[in-house]
Amino acid sequence: MQLDGNNHSVFLMCYHLVLVIKYRRKVLDDSVTDRAREIFEYIAPNYNITLMEWNHDMDHVHILFKAHPNSELSKFINAYKSASSRLLKKEFPEISNKLWKEYFWSRSFCLLTTGGAPIDVIKKYIESQGEKH
Repeated sequence: MQLDGNNHSVFLMCYHLVLVIKYRRKVLDDSVTDRAREIFEYIAPNYNITLMEWNHDMDHVHILFKAHPNSELSKFINAYKSASSRLLKKEFPEISNKLWKEYFWSRSFCLLTTGGAPIDVIKKYIESQGEKH
């Protein structure tokens, strides 16, 4: 397992983000999501975020990324959704015909932490600290 770090700490913070098209409109194809991914990769370094994996269906995307402890995730997600919505509608005008009132992304999102050990293993490890074996 490769840890990230800076001068004073080491960390590995991975997240699974799911973004859904407003009203689940089926507007995503390979060319649109390739561009959406490029926009993500362009904005991400400003927030100390690194893309690990990307995939999509016609109405949503799944994104796996790493972040630093100082990353402001909600600000990043909102900045990404705003920029990508504006740019994708501009660069792919045919998308607007399928959208409802020009809304691209749903207001909500799903953000899950991911990582190495399951929660139960970590809980048992913490509970066992200070015990003599």
